[in-house]
Amino acid sequence: MTTLEARALSKTYVGGDGGTIAVLDGVDLTVARGEMVAIIGASGAGKSTLLHLLGALDRPSSGRVLIRGTDLSGMNDDAISALRNRTVGFVFQFHHLLREFTALENVMMPLRIGGMTDGPARERAMHLLDRVGLSGRVQHRPSELSGGEQQRTAVARALAVDPAVLLADEPSGNLDHMNSERLHDLFAELTRELEIAMVVVTHNGSLAARADRILQLEDARLTELAEAPAPAPRVHPSVGEP
Repeated sequence: MTTLEARALSKTYVGGDGGTIAVLDGVDLTVARGEMVAIIGASGAGKSTLLHLLGALDRPSSGRVLIRGTDLSGMNDDAISALRNRTVGFVFQFHHLLREFTALENVMMPLRIGGMTDGPARERAMHLLDRVGLSGRVQHRPSELSGGEQQRTAVARALAVDPAVLLADEPSGNLDHMNSERLHDLFAELTRELEIAMVVVTHNGSLAARADRILQLEDARLTELAEAPAPAPRVHPSVGEP
C-alpha cells in the first residue's frame, strides 16, 4: 500500500543572473507503508529540497505530492498545514528541542498543540520515550541529555501524532559512531513496527544500508541503486557520548 507518492516533481529557482536553475526535474517516488527509503547524493544536489516538498514544507514548481492518496496540489496553505501536522513527522540533523522544557514536555508539545488533553498527551509521550530508551530521562531538559539522547527525544516527538510518514534529514550527522548506530537501528525497527513510510536523506552508508531501497539524487533526477555505497571509514572519538 503506497503511503507517500511524488509524481513528476520539479523545483526550479531563478539564479542571480536571471537564469533558471532546475534542482529537481520530473522526480517520481513511491514509498509504501512500512518501507524505509534512503536518498543519497552530493551536497547541494537537492536532497533537502526534495524532503521539504515531500513533507509539504514547500510547494513544487510542477508535479504532485500525495499522502495517503490525498493530492496536496489543490489544497490551500491552511489545509496543507493541518494535513502535515496530522500525518508527517520530521527529524533533522539538529534536534530543535525547546531548551526550557523537559524531554517529556517536548514530546507532549505537538499533541497539546493538536488539542489533546494533558493526561492522554502525557501517557502517549511517556510511552514513546520509553520506546526510544529514555524512560529514565523524561524529566531532564535538553542541556542535561547527551547528543544521542536529544536526538532520540526528537524522534519520539516526531512520532507523537502517530504520523503516516517520517522524514529525516541527515539525522545522525551530528552524532558519534556509537550513537549513530543506535539511532539507525531505531529507525529500522520503528519503520517496520509502526508501519511508517520513511524517507531519510543521508551521507551515512551504514544508515542507507538499513533501508529497503536506496535512491541517488544526481543531475536533478532520482536513480535507484542496486546496493548500498561503501560506508565511510569509522572515526572513533576519544570521548564518546553516553
